Amino acid sequence: MPITRAPDIPSREITDERLYHDRREFLRSVTAAATSAAAALWVAAPATAQSSLPGLRRSPLSTTEPANAFDDITGYNNFYEFGTDKEDPARHAGRLKTRPWTVKVDGHVARPADYAIDDLVKLDRLEERVYRLRCVEAWSMVIPWVGFPLADVIRRVEPTSKAKFVAFTTLHRPSEMPGQREPILRWPYVEGLRLDEALHPLTILAVGLYGKVLLNQNGAPIRLVVPWKYGFKSIKSIVRISFVERQPPTSWNLSAPQEYGFYSNVNPEVDHPRWTQARERRIGEFFRRKTLMFNGYADQVASLYAGMDLKKHY
Repeated sequence: MPITRAPDIPSREITDERLYHDRREFLRSVTAAATSAAAALWVAAPATAQSSLPGLRRSPLSTTEPANAFDDITGYNNFYEFGTDKEDPARHAGRLKTRPWTVKVDGHVARPADYAIDDLVKLDRLEERVYRLRCVEAWSMVIPWVGFPLADVIRRVEPTSKAKFVAFTTLHRPSEMPGQREPILRWPYVEGLRLDEALHPLTILAVGLYGKVLLNQNGAPIRLVVPWKYGFKSIKSIVRISFVERQPPTSWNLSAPQEYGFYSNVNPEVDHPRWTQARERRIGEFFRRKTLMFNGYADQVASLYAGMDLKKHY
């Protein structure tokens, strides 16, 4: 059996054991510092600064459709807390202070708490998901959200067997959200999901878009995104998540129950009383396109509604 002779390395070139361990400690420190720097970027950056969120990976759940232009996504919004015109959110949302920010988690959970957003959001779990978003006014966008599964939070707080629904509440701060000074809706804005909908892997809490920190007009600092439902279900600027036993009230259902149901799934076979939902116009396009069942996510979510009359449970 051949024996390979050890290389002739002068002893002066062999790293001292103490220095070797110091080097390992140095690398750990560098890694920790990088993580801390990313966290500091997330904590300190105002949404208007559009700071980048590092280390993102693209989710396999993303659509392959091209995303809308950044100006489309940030300049044409529904966020009635800042006004009813599509340009109002971008015009007025800059006054909203998003730090510090706390999300209260309560109801039927084993671990209720007031979570500082920087404790709730784990930067190393963030990923980019390119989702279609369909508005009830028959327009749509494709948006590259940055977020993480809502299921991560749900498992962390440990719902009890009594939790059947998840209710969400938006910030109520009329001094910074001028639309709340008008009786457009009952403030604060509220929304809800069935627990199995909330646990679905497509449902995310978003904290950014286009790889950057979420802008105020898009729902900073944290919002819901449920891509198979109409856009108003994706509640913005969340300050409370409650686990409840009964179906919670939702803002648009309270305002106009004949037009907006609790489920609000994209269904081209159920028209809005004032317009058809069978076709939609993608922002930036001239011609309308056919609206897809569940906004094109039928393969993933149709089983959630097996046996239900989707015209009754609209």
